[in-house]
Amino acid sequence: MSEQIQPIRGMNDILPVDTVLWQQLESLMRRILASYGYQEIRIPVVERTELFKRSIGEVTDIVEKEMYTFSDRNDVSLTLRPEATAGIVRAGISNGLLHNQRQKLWCAGPMFRYEKPQKGRYRQFHQLDVEALGYEGPDIDAELIIMSRRIWQELGIKDIELQINSLGTPESRAGYRDKLVTYFSEHMDLLDADSKNRLHRNPMRILDTKNPAMKALVDGAPLITDSLDAESSVHFQQLRNLLDDAGIAYQVNPGLVRGLDYYSRTVFEWVTDSLGAQGAVCSGGRYDGLVEHLGGRHTPAVGWALGMERLLELYRLSGAVVPEGHPDVYVIAVGDEPLRAAFRIAETLRDEYHNMKVEINCGGGSFKSQIKRADRSGATVALILGEDEVADKTVGLKLLREQSDQQSVAWDAIGDVVIDAVGMSNK
Repeated sequence: MSEQIQPIRGMNDILPVDTVLWQQLESLMRRILASYGYQEIRIPVVERTELFKRSIGEVTDIVEKEMYTFSDRNDVSLTLRPEATAGIVRAGISNGLLHNQRQKLWCAGPMFRYEKPQKGRYRQFHQLDVEALGYEGPDIDAELIIMSRRIWQELGIKDIELQINSLGTPESRAGYRDKLVTYFSEHMDLLDADSKNRLHRNPMRILDTKNPAMKALVDGAPLITDSLDAESSVHFQQLRNLLDDAGIAYQVNPGLVRGLDYYSRTVFEWVTDSLGAQGAVCSGGRYDGLVEHLGGRHTPAVGWALGMERLLELYRLSGAVVPEGHPDVYVIAVGDEPLRAAFRIAETLRDEYHNMKVEINCGGGSFKSQIKRADRSGATVALILGEDEVADKTVGLKLLREQSDQQSVAWDAIGDVVIDAVGMSNK
């Protein structure tokens, strides 16, 4: 026997028992996004490496340490996408979606980062990414936050908190950057190697450090809110007013930053204490400089990304009701002619009732073995066909989840009787 091939560390199989819950979440989010006017876009899993270096920034953990990057046969450097915003912006520029237009877009799918696998953090993970391109005011910022709150509400998730902040304009942030350089330069002996590397290249990234030994130093750093320009202060206050009107509780967190030059004004995170160290469930912000940075015309934009694995875990903790994945009807056929009739009956039921799940016993077997399979399948109803039933154009109908006698049903009445038995609407 050949040696088994093991799965790649941090890349997990999602089994059928779990996919029904994934599908439930995806269906709910599709409905919510559509109700706010957002349209789906599907972007490649692989992009040119330069896209992520220019968008995320070369002085970041993602680009320096975490990307899956390789050269193709033409020696072009390619990368498995670590996030979706850059790809959506690239697609908007490439396809002419942004010139004198406004777009509300979303996409979902796998992302890839070479990180230490742990609960809520995997090397292949899934995100829902939502972007509004061409919108400038705080109203769209508020809408995106309100829309994300609706997801938690409909899933019954309560243990989650909104944190918000403003980064100001690139000009006001430049003054803040100088303050950070001065502050951290006065404490060089307390900086770790990564922070020293970032000090003059991108000092705001030091505020994102995960090194617990630097917590006190970072906590004492100047606050970006003290460096806001007047317009950004007004923008932030208007956002807060809209959130207050919507009844959304939030905490202003001056330490919440994005250390990239094209981020501006609003940033926010939904965080929880229920998932251990991986507290951020949904993160977003305004990135008015990104489209221009990637070669397009100046286009204001804002968006957020939601971690599906973390949301799924929160949903489970909140008492998720897992959808049942079993068939409604299991068709038992003993003999060649009964099997042919079983296929005709099953297809007729699927044609007439699109929500009905019908499974035919495949692989043969005695009546006893087939009835056992029907019971294990979780089906509500078994339809039984033998030579006598085919001759009479009837089926035996047995309710598998309650004690009752088997009944005989004519072929032309099967649909109505099955609908009543499984409790479905007549669609």
